[in-house]
Amino acid sequence: MKSNLTPLGPKADKDTVRRSNLSLVLRAVRDEGEGEATRAGVAARVGLTRAAVSSLVEQLLETGFLTESGKTFSGQAGRPGTALKTARTGPAGLGVEVNIDYVSVCVVDLAGTGRVRLTEHLDNRGTPPAEVLARAARIAARTLDSAREQELYPVGVALALPGLVSGGAVRQAPNLGWNQVPAEELFAAALTSEHPGHQALPVRSENEANLAALAELWFGGLERIRSFLYLTGEIGVGGALVIDGELLRGAHGFAGEIGHVVVDPSGPQCRCGSRGCLEQYAGQAALLRAAGVDGGGGLGVAELEKRVRAGDERAVGAVAEAGRMLGRVLSGAVNLLDPDAVVLGGIYRNLMPWLAAPVDEELTGRVVSGLWAPGAGRLRASSVAGDAARGAAALVMTDVLADPVAYARPAPA
Repeated sequence: MKSNLTPLGPKADKDTVRRSNLSLVLRAVRDEGEGEATRAGVAARVGLTRAAVSSLVEQLLETGFLTESGKTFSGQAGRPGTALKTARTGPAGLGVEVNIDYVSVCVVDLAGTGRVRLTEHLDNRGTPPAEVLARAARIAARTLDSAREQELYPVGVALALPGLVSGGAVRQAPNLGWNQVPAEELFAAALTSEHPGHQALPVRSENEANLAALAELWFGGLERIRSFLYLTGEIGVGGALVIDGELLRGAHGFAGEIGHVVVDPSGPQCRCGSRGCLEQYAGQAALLRAAGVDGGGGLGVAELEKRVRAGDERAVGAVAEAGRMLGRVLSGAVNLLDPDAVVLGGIYRNLMPWLAAPVDEELTGRVVSGLWAPGAGRLRASSVAGDAARGAAALVMTDVLADPVAYARPAPA
């Protein structure tokens, strides 16, 4: 969750300046990750005096956002500094991913570390939206209990949802059969019902591929890459675009629906109402069907992986054909958007040893810039850390990091 750190100018009022500077210092310590942050190091990073940073650090220590322990030597002349870390207790983010065949809930702390995770495999197709979201709320309520046992108190919820998501609603999610579903409202009511007497948490929502891409950006192994196209394969095929470290949502919040790019206008009927969408060739159901694997969900995907590892010709051929279709669609996206890399997540991650060659071949032959070449590192598997539930939980924490004063709990009497 790297961020640009820019102090405010002199015209801002003192309270605004201090709140902004508290955010700068907290984010600087958080960005240090496993390294050792010191007051002197933070001052150099954010462009404030050591005295100002020391005062800000003291406030963050008092309000429980930072902890300090031991001594760390900077390698420079002078006294050693005290090592600073973000606290492992206090404000936390709750992320809830609702997908076609599972619900996954994650709690992260200030550092973005996943502290609690619960996943249940459920067939949500054909189930009324209110019931699906009530299921998710029950799982989330159990997660909240586990978080509080670790002295974490979630301050908000972000829902990761498939399909077209905007304005607190799922406008369309073809694989779930949802249309105009007020997901935030339904989930908030269900969570309040599961946790009566507890303060209601604010709820926001976002497309699940967008949040998986943010998780990859913040926690993945992309190093210096800040512009990439993220593709996730589940029952559907979702996409997201990150440009210069920022998610591109589009004018209406619907950017990234790459699974419904038409590969063949006379192809199979898609749930979206069109024909021959990429999802019908490279989605989970299409892959399993082409590979001759019975069943679906996690068990079906595990069986597919088992067969391709064993060299089963039909399974290997199905994955290769899906790779070719992915490569053709991705080449158009790369020509249009010019990302530094393409990252494949979801079920594609574990299939990369068999997907990479056909995808790379299509990209190499079709990307007009000539910048694409097999083995150049532009096609990558997503990291283990990159998932929508964690991205959702971390999205909540961006508000805390932006204004820690607003989330400070009063000290006990």
